[in-house]
Amino acid sequence: MLEGTKINTPSQVSSIFDIAKDTVLFLVLSCYYILESLFWTLVPNVLRPMKSLNGDIILITGGGGGVGRQLAIKLARLGAKVVLWDINKEALKKTCSALRDEGYEVYSYVVDLADRTAVYSTAQKVKIEVGKVDILINNAGIVFGETFLDLNDAAIETTYKVNIISHYWTVKAFLPDMISSGKGHIVTVGSVAGLLGTYRCTDYSATKFATVGFHESLFTELRAHGHNTIHATLVCPYYINTGMFDGVTPRLMPMLEPDYVAETMIDSIRKNEVNCIMPGSVRYLLPLKCLLPAKMCWDLMHRVMKGPQSMMELKKKPAVV
Repeated sequence: MLEGTKINTPSQVSSIFDIAKDTVLFLVLSCYYILESLFWTLVPNVLRPMKSLNGDIILITGGGGGVGRQLAIKLARLGAKVVLWDINKEALKKTCSALRDEGYEVYSYVVDLADRTAVYSTAQKVKIEVGKVDILINNAGIVFGETFLDLNDAAIETTYKVNIISHYWTVKAFLPDMISSGKGHIVTVGSVAGLLGTYRCTDYSATKFATVGFHESLFTELRAHGHNTIHATLVCPYYINTGMFDGVTPRLMPMLEPDYVAETMIDSIRKNEVNCIMPGSVRYLLPLKCLLPAKMCWDLMHRVMKGPQSMMELKKKPAVV
């Protein structure tokens, strides 16, 4: 259709001038961005402008336990209308009961995120029974903790379906309404294991690496098309003490507690941050992976941090067939 359209290409001189102009503008803006970032890093949260979540409809996948449960409780206390999705019916009941005992309204749905049809049909129910989702938190995750050759095919497929492929279905279900209303927030829960390959996690780490790419590409598309009021936040926490990594004994840093992770996530959402890495010190170590020689990185991981050794104690999860 466009094959016969004549495209006016800029002259070489004009092109060089445009590149120079854009580069100078970028450098000037970069100084502002760095100073702005330093300023807000030093300012306590109590003095920062934080968006209100009062009245917002917030959907949390994997909301029955762990970090999802803590998010639900804390968000409800901030006045949000909480919608919980989980495959674990009993866990959902406990979380909903705790919220209702405090007098909060909560909606829950038993959903298998590995089932695309179930995700779409349940999303439609939410729209009818609750309303437009303002914030989507893709929190659900699964890990089997097997070395590559011990992972069966069903476990690999389940990990991918739950940890990343389901994000496509949930975001496709709720993003159009966010764009129509001009308000929305997509929260993608990744992991530090999605920034640094982890022993006994060839499936888990790969899916969490994929969440990083998913977030960055989605963020790029939203900004490129002018949807600046639709925010996207990537959350990459270290090991969390929820039972998912039961048995792991990190050498240099203790596991994070679900309460701390949920609180930090909510602060990040309210500040419309693009990236949230926990603990913050990890973000300063990650560049070493690219800057240092590969053998040096391995020795740091194996000899000093004892990463593989600590993961050897991970308790295996029930096999999937």
